Amino acid sequence: MPTHRRTFPGHAEDVTHARHWTRTILGNHPCADDASLVVTELTTNAITHTASAEHGFTLCLTETDGTVTITVTDAGGTTSAPHVEHPTPDTTHGRGLTLVTACATRVEVHGDHQGHTVTAELRTPVREPQPC
Repeated sequence: MPTHRRTFPGHAEDVTHARHWTRTILGNHPCADDASLVVTELTTNAITHTASAEHGFTLCLTETDGTVTITVTDAGGTTSAPHVEHPTPDTTHGRGLTLVTACATRVEVHGDHQGHTVTAELRTPVREPQPC
């Protein structure tokens, strides 16, 4: 079960760098597309809502044949924990964690004002045997 870890400076372009790094690590893994979306959302949240724009964030990917676990740790600086919001149709923000929870089998948030860690677990769908 290899784990890959990288710290990014927290610039806006690091969302793209994190997504590309994720695609490179996961290659043809069945969860690669969803993992790229989750990484994009979680790293954007870290840069937008915490001190990560100034102090960076850490991204960890752990992969197995059937699971990818994504962990993003931000630099803190906020007293509110990441949470799912329920925006109105006209609201331009607040859908990131909703997308993450739609893709992930499990999402957990830990931490405090010094930094939050969001973990999303993606599992490969079980394929039903096809009749002959």
